[in-house]
Amino acid sequence: MNSETRKYVRFGVTSSIIVLALGYLAYTGYQESKDYYVTIKELRKQGDDKYTKRLRVGGNVQPGSIRMAGSNADFVIVEKEKDQPEEALKVSYKGSEPPPDTFKDNAQALVMGEFGKDGVFHAHKIEAKCASKYAPKEQQQQSQPTMAPAQPSKGY
Repeated sequence: MNSETRKYVRFGVTSSIIVLALGYLAYTGYQESKDYYVTIKELRKQGDDKYTKRLRVGGNVQPGSIRMAGSNADFVIVEKEKDQPEEALKVSYKGSEPPPDTFKDNAQALVMGEFGKDGVFHAHKIEAKCASKYAPKEQQQQSQPTMAPAQPSKGY
């Protein structure tokens, strides 16, 4: 092989190694960032792989179950399907930020984290929405007090 061909081969091999390394890093990053959304009922039915996946679980915060300790919280979310018994899941949230302001009793909550072998869901993020904030407009208007119409100005 002459020196010109050797340069091209070396460049091709180096480029191939770089492309393969970037592809591997992209694939592993994508696999690690996946969250699987499951219901509480589906979580209970899964096998041992539920302990190794990053999960998202949704439900309503059970009234009276919230126990706050600084920015951490322990609580229970419940899921009630029509004609089915209520499913409950204990959640332990240990995050860098406190739970959102909308995190209250009966609020819909979405927790992200891992399910532990101790039967507790260990959350690192909570998203919550207040049921009254997202009620249909008709209900919101009925619940708000009505105000008297403003008097027209006399223009002076």
